[in-house]
Amino acid sequence: MTELTARDVKDAAANLEPVAARTPALTALSLDQAVGWPVVCKAESLQRTGSFKFRGAYHHASCLPTKERSPGLIGASSGNHAQALALAGRLLEVPATVVIPADAPAPKVEGVRALGGRVVTYRRGSEDRDALVAEIAARDGLAVVPSAGSRHVMAGAGTAALELLTEHPEIETLVVPVGGGGLAAGSATIAKHLNPGIKVIGVEPEDGADTLLSMRCGQRIALPEAPSTIADGLGHTSPSPLTWAVNSQLLDAVVTVTDQDITAAMAFAFRHLKVVAEPSGACALAAVLGGHVPHESGTIGVVISGGGVDLPTFHRLISQPSHRKDPARA
Repeated sequence: MTELTARDVKDAAANLEPVAARTPALTALSLDQAVGWPVVCKAESLQRTGSFKFRGAYHHASCLPTKERSPGLIGASSGNHAQALALAGRLLEVPATVVIPADAPAPKVEGVRALGGRVVTYRRGSEDRDALVAEIAARDGLAVVPSAGSRHVMAGAGTAALELLTEHPEIETLVVPVGGGGLAAGSATIAKHLNPGIKVIGVEPEDGADTLLSMRCGQRIALPEAPSTIADGLGHTSPSPLTWAVNSQLLDAVVTVTDQDITAAMAFAFRHLKVVAEPSGACALAAVLGGHVPHESGTIGVVISGGGVDLPTFHRLISQPSHRKDPARA
C-alpha cells in the first residue's frame, strides 16, 4: 500500500481549479516525425511561477490548518519550488521563507523576491539544507512545505498528468522527469488509475540517477556527492522515503539523459513547440527525442515541467554547434 491514491489527486485538482493554470497540451507534426510516434507535451513551463511546482506547494499549504500556517511557510528548493511557495504564501496571505542554493539561477531567486518571499541561501554540497530548514522552522514557528515528499505535494503535482490524460486518453506511455520524485509519484498514481495498462517512465540526468540506481538495488540509495548536471532541479542525491514508496511500485522504468540530450531537447522545444524549457524541464522530452524511452505503440505523453532559465543561459545552451542540425529536418 502506498500513501497516495487517485482520490488524493482528484481532490487536489478540485482544490487547485480556481488558482492554477490549465496548461496546454502541445503537438507538432515535426515532433511526431522526429520520434516516430505521436507525441503530446504538457507545457507546465507555462504554469504560474513557470513550473508544475505551484500545484503541489499551493495544495499542501492550503490544506494546512489555519493556525499552523498563519506564522508562515518555509521550504527548500533549487528554485522552482521556492517560487511556487512564495506565490502560495502570497495567495494565502502568509509569509514564506525559502532556502535556496547560493548558486541557484538568478531568475528563480529574483522571482521569489518579486513575490514577497524571504530568501535564505546555503552552500550546495557543504551545508545541509534540510537541517537549516528545520532549524529556522523551529525557531520561527514556521510550517514546512516539502518540495516533493508529502502526500499533498505529490497529489498536487499529479494534477498535471490528470489534465493531460483526461484530454488525451489515447496516451499509452507517459514520460516525466524525476528529481525529488513528487511529479513522478503523483503522475504514476493517477495514470495507473485511469489506464492500468499505461506505461509510466521516469527520466533522470545521467549524473544524478539516484532513483534509477535505487530501483536496481531494490532499496533507496544515496549518491556519494551532489550530481554535476545542467538539470539543477533534478540534482538530488537520494529519493525521499514517501516518493520512493510510490515510484518503486508504479514506475515501469527509469531512464537517463546526458546534458547534450537535454540541450538538444531545449532547442527542439523552442523551434518546434515555441516553448522555453529549462534543462530540468526538458529532460522527459530529451529522453523521447533521444530514443531512450521503451515504447511499442500508440501516443507518448511528455511533461515539460518548467521554464526557469535566464535568456543568456538559454541562448548559450541551445546555440551549441551540435544542435544546429535539427533532427526534425534531417
